[in-house]
Amino acid sequence: MRVDIWSDVVCPFCYIGKKRLEAAAEQAGLELEVHWHSYELDPEAPIRQEVSNSERLAQKYGRTVADVEEMQRNIAAMAAEEGIQFNWENANSGNTFNAHRIIHLAQSKGLGSEAKEAFFYSYMTQGLPIGERETIEDVAARIGLNPVEVEDVLNSEEYADFVKFDEDVARDQLKVTGVPFFVFDQRIALAGAQPREVFLQVFEKALEAPQAKVETEDAAICKDNSCDVPEK
Repeated sequence: MRVDIWSDVVCPFCYIGKKRLEAAAEQAGLELEVHWHSYELDPEAPIRQEVSNSERLAQKYGRTVADVEEMQRNIAAMAAEEGIQFNWENANSGNTFNAHRIIHLAQSKGLGSEAKEAFFYSYMTQGLPIGERETIEDVAARIGLNPVEVEDVLNSEEYADFVKFDEDVARDQLKVTGVPFFVFDQRIALAGAQPREVFLQVFEKALEAPQAKVETEDAAICKDNSCDVPEK
């Protein structure tokens, strides 16, 4: 089954959604053909943030640092349920444009999911500055990309049009307002890090009823570089 996914590498719910999707596919015995698409939550972000994520988000949204830290702890607890160690205190949410370009390079080699996983891990678990070239080159080397090709991409505008195209499709055609955003078999859309049960329901509907719609509840989603856990 084909799955198109719009996400950003600094979005914890995108990582959580990826893990839930994979677990559901394994449970269903389903092989997925995943196509990753770019979505920058903060295209104007600097290469490296000079303040902590908690301070930055508190300033941006007029919330207290304590409120933001509580939110981050809640997200980390949700991530832990999926086997993700989210070290939010060390995360540095810099510009992700070059990371997206390298993901497109990796995808051209059949390594898109490996690249996405490595970037998620670098940002959320290792706390590496995701916008810095050293981090990007480290991730690329880790998944086996040719360092010369990586250097050529980073020294040029290669794949920049791929990033822009993905974001144009998300905004203008799919009306995406937050990520993760999934499209199954190019016809069933699903927003947010939904529970595994919802992914299983989507698989079933996609396989059995071509025009079926799936009833979903609000799920964890990141918008404009702000991530929060929905209230129950």
